[in-house]
Amino acid sequence: MKKKFKMEELDCAHCAEKIERAIAKIPGVNEVSVNFVMQKITIDADDDRFEEILDQAQAVCDKVDAGTRIVR
Repeated sequence: MKKKFKMEELDCAHCAEKIERAIAKIPGVNEVSVNFVMQKITIDADDDRFEEILDQAQAVCDKVDAGTRIVR
């Protein structure tokens, strides 16, 4: 399943890159793209674990750039 979400408080392109690389390593993630300029994230992940993966992606955001939020 591929879904797009708005991001809030993403501070820099470097953080976006770090978040993208870390989320790509989450088991079940097929593809991820973070667009710093548009403040958007696209995640393609296993349907049956999507909510769990989204929670893990938010945890990655919290660790890399505290305050960054994936808006569901």
